[in-house]
Amino acid sequence: MGFGKGSTSSSETMASPIAELREKHQQELDNLTLTTQPFKTLKFFILAVVQYFKNCVLYLLAKGGWLLLLSAVVVAFVFLVATVDGPHEKHLEEISHYFQFGLWWIALGVASSIGLGSGLHTFVLYLGPHIALFTIKAMQCGRVDLKSAIYDTIQLERGPSWLDKDCDEFGEPVFQSSNLLRVPLSSILPHVQIEAVLWGVGTALGELPPYFISRAARLSGSKFDAMEELEATSAEDDGVIATHLKTIKRWLMSHAQHLNFFTILVLASVPNPLFDLAGIMCGQFGIPFWKFFLSTVIGKAIIKTHIQTVFIICVCNNQLLNWIENEMIWMLSFVPGLASILPNVITKLHEMREKFLSPTPALPSTKQGKKWDLSFAAIWNTVVWLMLLNFFFKIVSSTAQRYLKKQQDKEVAVISASTHSD
Repeated sequence: MGFGKGSTSSSETMASPIAELREKHQQELDNLTLTTQPFKTLKFFILAVVQYFKNCVLYLLAKGGWLLLLSAVVVAFVFLVATVDGPHEKHLEEISHYFQFGLWWIALGVASSIGLGSGLHTFVLYLGPHIALFTIKAMQCGRVDLKSAIYDTIQLERGPSWLDKDCDEFGEPVFQSSNLLRVPLSSILPHVQIEAVLWGVGTALGELPPYFISRAARLSGSKFDAMEELEATSAEDDGVIATHLKTIKRWLMSHAQHLNFFTILVLASVPNPLFDLAGIMCGQFGIPFWKFFLSTVIGKAIIKTHIQTVFIICVCNNQLLNWIENEMIWMLSFVPGLASILPNVITKLHEMREKFLSPTPALPSTKQGKKWDLSFAAIWNTVVWLMLLNFFFKIVSSTAQRYLKKQQDKEVAVISASTHSD
């Protein structure tokens, strides 16, 4: 009995300094942000980036030296072509426009998956307004050949060239107005389809980090932090929405055996705030990468983006509004007393809609108009830049904290080993 008590006391003595050290480490992690400790955070962030690139270079030298050599040759060739004058400059400039166009929409998709650090969806900020503006402009002008090139779209520093042009500059309407419908959906969709698909590919790429981190944790024999937190979540009532989300998460975890290509495809094809959990679970339970990635790309870049794009086009070119209007008229016609006044109300609504969709004359370039445009653009760009800055701060802070956490784990392992040896 005495030996047992001594063993328990010795165990408590060993656990006590480690517990105190972990508490101290947690406080250091909580205080390591750009707002509280900017210099220390930047130092750890730079060390983490240097270590990451060092590991990448060592991996390429060990596993794919030929790939590193080929990359260096390609970079040198591109640099040489870009610096030498000649007739190829025009083609290089065109290729650069296409590259920027593709990179822009893919980057927006990636940013949408990670919420720009604040849960904000870039579909609402950029892709949705772009589709809506193009559809409204096409309805006003009665034609869809508005873009000067495929890459003539909304971007961070500038808007598309067709947005501020008068309809007369494009020529006579190709689609004539018929029953308040002018341009069909099938004609508008191809002109906004490429940017929508690129944005969808970006959202699929943005789902890869949780999958890879979770898979790496599984291969190392540990669990991803999000999985541990989810399993340790108590059944406390944090609100109706939070409670239902926890219930759905637990249901997904308990039915992980049903994760296959079709299930991931369905989850990716609908607006789903729990898809991050699906990626984590796929990595944790060993779903092959190509099965996860291909189903995610098909669901997000083809099915989901086309559903969203078609919905916005239908709203802006009156197809959905006409259907709702007809259904409302049919229902209201059964209400006593409304049948007699419905024709006048419908006529006024049609006049208002025709006025809204009619081509707007070019406004005189008054100082007041310029001031409003400048103010709106300045406010919009300021908001976007603030969100990007917030996202950058969070990336820097989380990277620095991850680097510090690794150092702390090494310190705990050393102390634990020395304590056990004593």
